[in-house]
Amino acid sequence: MSIAEQTDRTKLVVITGPTGVGKTETALALAGGFGAEIVSADSMQVYRYLDIGTAKPTAAERQRVPHHLIDCVDPDEEFNAARFREEADPVIAAVAGRGGNIFVVGGTGLYIRVLLGGLLPGPGADTARRDHYRTLMNRNGRHHLHALLKSRDPAAAGVIAANDTVRIIRALEYLDNTGQSITERQAVHRFGEKRYTALLIGLTAEREELHARIVRRADAMLAAGLVEETRSVLARGFPENLKPLQALGYKHICAYLHGRLSLAEARELMIRDTRRYAKRQLTWFRKEKDLIWHPRNEEEKIAARIRDFLAG
Repeated sequence: MSIAEQTDRTKLVVITGPTGVGKTETALALAGGFGAEIVSADSMQVYRYLDIGTAKPTAAERQRVPHHLIDCVDPDEEFNAARFREEADPVIAAVAGRGGNIFVVGGTGLYIRVLLGGLLPGPGADTARRDHYRTLMNRNGRHHLHALLKSRDPAAAGVIAANDTVRIIRALEYLDNTGQSITERQAVHRFGEKRYTALLIGLTAEREELHARIVRRADAMLAAGLVEETRSVLARGFPENLKPLQALGYKHICAYLHGRLSLAEARELMIRDTRRYAKRQLTWFRKEKDLIWHPRNEEEKIAARIRDFLAG
């Protein structure tokens, strides 16, 4: 049976939510009881060498419950939603083929949406155009690139953050190659293929609790050696302008290591930006009409819902 033929017969349990809410903790607590393996839907955990700042499950946790799509590429390699789906499909087919259940766990909403609902039709990656826009960005700054998008595709610029250069470049590339706005095409497409039967669980926490968890996690990362890990990655020859090193935590520590911030300033900005990111994630997830929300401490209720879903 091909992967395409099997997807509609395979059930996926998706556990998602904002950063710091406890997705990994909850998934690990539940997975054993369902004989499940975990497919990571985290756009940062795919990168090798970036362990502390991406909150990867530990070696012991991975031994307890098999994990997939972690440590797939080096920090200077391209990884995107299309590649995530390409690599996740055969993993899911293999786990289902040996009778296991699959938990898809992570906070990268686009990865989950593309896995469940298919890719937006259109041309593939255009390396030459991407290089052109990256050159413009390096020469004139990120805000110049966003201003260019705003002048050419106001609809896309209205929903893509000015610092989200990956999506800005993709929107410009899509416009160049199709003459259409990527956001308008997405609104029509709506990722509606329904490639798998899925139960979508969203974990929540009160705002104050989530903010406190984010602070504790930032301090735990620093205590665990985030500075040393970042220094080690830079020492391998990976420049700080790479996408994964511009992610939360790493960009702040890079600024500290290069003398642009004190460690205390880096910590404060890391916490501030993580809180803002969590808010953006929640905005994204609230648009997912099939997502069922549970407070993070409702493991028994979540387990009961998963049992009904798998039995049904």
